Amino acid sequence: MTNQEDRKAIDELFARLSEAWNRADGEAYGLCFTEDADYVTFMGQRLKGRRQIADVHQMLFNGPLKGSMLKSSAESGAELRFLSPEVAIVHAIGEAQLASPAQDPNDRGSINTNVVVKAGGEWKITAFHNCRIQEMPGPRR
Repeated sequence: MTNQEDRKAIDELFARLSEAWNRADGEAYGLCFTEDADYVTFMGQRLKGRRQIADVHQMLFNGPLKGSMLKSSAESGAELRFLSPEVAIVHAIGEAQLASPAQDPNDRGSINTNVVVKAGGEWKITAFHNCRIQEMPGPRR
């Protein structure tokens, strides 16, 4: 696979991730991760492994995130850096937009760091860390 083909495959991985979220499909969401993946939420909670990632997201899709839509730059315009032919880092911007605009404070933008690995010819996320976007403080005068 060429570097361009790998970039396309990684873009497709993140498109599948967003599509699974938008269908409220925790199982499909989990399939975007390796079996032993690490997932750190914007609240600092750590999920360990594909099964826990899938189960927790299904609970969220059935509860507080019911009807939410994931908007992400990961499929188009994310920063991608290959560390080797089988490992890359992806920085992306995303937002889980809640189903009810009245409940959505419109400040849910997050930046996430992803480590993706290629195993058996397929790219998967093996580490994900999500944080709310914050403005950098300016210099003091």
